[in-house]
Amino acid sequence: MNRIEAMHVFVRVAELASFTKAADSLGLPKASASTAVQQLEVQLGTQLLHRTTRRVQMTQDGQRYYERCKDVLADLDELGTMFQQAPQALSGRLRVDMNSGVARHVIDHLPKFLREHPGIEVELSSSDRRVDVVAEGFDCVVRVGTLSDSSLIVRRLGQYRIVNCASPAYLQEHGTPQNLEDLTHHRLIHYVSVMGQRPSGFEYMEGAQCRYVPMQGVLTVNSIEAYTHGCLAGLGIIQTPRGGVQHQLLAGRLVEVLPQYEAEPMPVSLLYAQRRNLSVRVQVFMDWLAKLLAPYLDRV
Repeated sequence: MNRIEAMHVFVRVAELASFTKAADSLGLPKASASTAVQQLEVQLGTQLLHRTTRRVQMTQDGQRYYERCKDVLADLDELGTMFQQAPQALSGRLRVDMNSGVARHVIDHLPKFLREHPGIEVELSSSDRRVDVVAEGFDCVVRVGTLSDSSLIVRRLGQYRIVNCASPAYLQEHGTPQNLEDLTHHRLIHYVSVMGQRPSGFEYMEGAQCRYVPMQGVLTVNSIEAYTHGCLAGLGIIQTPRGGVQHQLLAGRLVEVLPQYEAEPMPVSLLYAQRRNLSVRVQVFMDWLAKLLAPYLDRV
């Protein structure tokens, strides 16, 4: 049995947690499945599976090898169909990351994408933390804001216009600010990427310069979801991408304030690792994502 066939066997054993079930599903004798995995372990110089009389479980190295095997086998399947035009030809796993605000919008439209590409599986991370694209094995990530990853390939999608908004309940209690001086009597919900950071305050552009007005606040968050919900709960003013709150603004659950003082737009980019040949399924997904977000972005 060659290495590719052995990798297929290992993946099946890992998924079913059983040599017997894996062998039956592949139409192989149990001994052949066991031998294939043992040969892989010898070649790799590490143990991939813990074996007991009751169960089979991946080791830590086995889990890492399993993740890479799925990607490699999916790429090989894709190579066999790379000249076929039917969308059903695309298969394999996509591991992507984006902030929770973008993820919510993407998930709403994901069923249509998966109906068009039924062979694709999506792993979507949306924890609002800055992931390591290479070390964590992400195919691509959506980043909102200034970029710092010099080793990654950047595909710029556009930029979000920022809107200042508050809830009707907050404005009824505190009044509607008309100018920057009025902010002295208002609260800002502070957003920080890492707790303990010092909030900048209310941001606005003066010509090409970014300015800040220090403001008090009773809530500091590091999550986009919490940021928006805090505003809806009447805890203060927020400055957030318009596309993410457009439906609340149209429904009257949020109200725009100080439209003459816009914060600096936030760039939106797709990032992916430097690879000589990017998988077709990743290219197709990124093209779909760019088209999906385009109506909500201003061109750079």
